[in-house]
Amino acid sequence: MSENLATSRTASRWKPRRKWSQWSERLVYVLFGAFALLSIATTAGIIASLVFEAIEFFKAVPFTHFLFDGEWTPLFANPQYGILVLISATLMTAAIALCVAIPLGLMAAIYLSEFAAPKLRRWLKPSLELLAGIPSVVHGYFALIFVTPILQALIPGVEVFNALSAGLVMGIAILPTVASLSEDAIFAVPQSLRQGAYALGTTRREAIQNVVLPGALSGIVASCILGMARAVGETMIVTIAAGQNPRPIKPDLSFLDPRLSVQTMTSFIVQVSQGDAPVNSIEYKTIFAVGMTLFIITLLLNIISFWFVNRFRESYE
Repeated sequence: MSENLATSRTASRWKPRRKWSQWSERLVYVLFGAFALLSIATTAGIIASLVFEAIEFFKAVPFTHFLFDGEWTPLFANPQYGILVLISATLMTAAIALCVAIPLGLMAAIYLSEFAAPKLRRWLKPSLELLAGIPSVVHGYFALIFVTPILQALIPGVEVFNALSAGLVMGIAILPTVASLSEDAIFAVPQSLRQGAYALGTTRREAIQNVVLPGALSGIVASCILGMARAVGETMIVTIAAGQNPRPIKPDLSFLDPRLSVQTMTSFIVQVSQGDAPVNSIEYKTIFAVGMTLFIITLLLNIISFWFVNRFRESYE
């Protein structure tokens, strides 16, 4: 009798706790769901603001002119709206940045994952990721004040504002993204694959080259694509160091000379946002058309990254 009474008392004590546990789980579920919906709603709002204003822009400017014209002078008396000028400058600076970030980031990732001692790795990786916390405006002034004079001393014809300096420093800025994600991908390769390669008599270099890197290929490529997306969307470095001189598209490819001043999509948005064009004018609406183009390019890069990761992960498994 006493045992049954004790059991009933214990059960009665646990009932409020179970109810509170159920309510707390529901509360957490609703709270996290609300945060997820908020992020989705924010993204939808950004897209809607770009689309509606871009539609108003294309009512005044033909879409074919926007895509295929070779000049970009929306703030001039005779405006031209050839977005290829800004796209070419953006891709050129991003390509220079990737030429810096991919080899350095990949070598840093291989060293941290395969050669560094555990204690050294725990110290080096946060130090490398600390570069990502440096404001981009600091990188921009570093490119303008420090890197550009060195380039002018080494390479003839380099202007004060140039794409080469901006691209090199932007490569340093995206280096933590490439290195950190690549290192995570390399470190995630099963140790059994390395041991199997060593058992077959391969050296460490051969094991890394023929086993580890192919096994981490999807993550490495994804890190490079995300680094490119970061470079395409960079604002302050190119605004400060590359200048604001949109060079027309010409058959001699002079617009692709990295020694000269160029204007990227993000630097144009900064220029117009400073008040160079009246609000609601066609010149002002160009920033939404450019922003929509930039959004589409970034979205395509992310889609390619996800597809590549899933494609090679499935084939690897």
